[in-house]
Amino acid sequence: MLRSCKVEIMLALLLLALPAAGTDLAILHNGFSIPHERRETVGSVTRLYLGADKGYVDISTAQIERFEKDLSPTVAPALLAGLKNQKAPQLKPQNLKPQDLNEVINTISDRHHIDPDFISSVIHAESGFNPRAVSPKGAQGLMQLMPGTASKLGVSNAFDPRANVEGGTRYLTELLQRYNFDVIKALAAYNAGPLRVQQYGGVPPYQETRAYVARIVRDYNRKKIAQRKAAAASAKNNGNQKALPQPAVARQAALPPALSSQASR
Repeated sequence: MLRSCKVEIMLALLLLALPAAGTDLAILHNGFSIPHERRETVGSVTRLYLGADKGYVDISTAQIERFEKDLSPTVAPALLAGLKNQKAPQLKPQNLKPQDLNEVINTISDRHHIDPDFISSVIHAESGFNPRAVSPKGAQGLMQLMPGTASKLGVSNAFDPRANVEGGTRYLTELLQRYNFDVIKALAAYNAGPLRVQQYGGVPPYQETRAYVARIVRDYNRKKIAQRKAAAASAKNNGNQKALPQPAVARQAALPPALSSQASR
C-alpha cells in the first residue's frame, strides 16, 4: 500500500513540476486537433512534424482552421518508463454509470484532442457500451481491444473501462496520424487492421468493415445534427428574449462538420 502511494505521489509531482508541452495544435475543420512541434507549408500542403521518432503528416492547408498552443501537461517518456517498472497493486475494474463514462470519455478526448462524440460513436459500434463485451475473435471491453493490441498499448486489464478507453483512443490517434487524418481509413483500419487497408488502398471490400464504418459515421453525424439544431433553437429563443441581459463575452466551441459517408478508396 505504501509503495503504491509513493508511485501516485511521484506521478502527481511530475505532472505539477513539468512545464506545459512546447508544441502547437493544428485545429482542423473536421473537429480534430493535431499536436506538432513545427510545421512548414509548401504549396497547398502543410507538413506537421509530430516530434522525435514520430515523423510527420501532410495535411491539405485548406483543412486547417487555425493554429494554437498546446498547453496540455506532459511527462518525460523516460520518467514514465521508470515509473512503469514500479509494481502497483492491480485494481478491480469498475462498472461505470453512464454519466461517469461520459466524464471518462471527455477527459481522454481532451488528452488526445479527439471529439468525444467520435470516441462515443466508436464505443457504441464496438461494444454497445458494455465494458465486459468479448467478441468471437477475443476482442475485449468497451473499444474491443485484441489482447495483443492491448498489450502493446500498455493496457493490462481490457475490462477496466478507463484503461480500455484510454488505450483504444490512443490507438485511434495513431491510426489517424498514419492516414493523415483520413477518418474513414482510420476507422477501417481499426476494424479490419492496417494491413488490409494497405492491401486494398482504402476501405477493404468486406461487408462487415463497410457496415462498421457507415454505422459510426451515421451515429456521429446524427449527434452533430442534433447539436446544431439545439444550438439554432437556443439562438432563436435568445433572440426572442431581448429583455434578458446578454453576457459580455460569449464563446461557443465550433461544432465539427458532419463526416462524409463516402468511404475512401
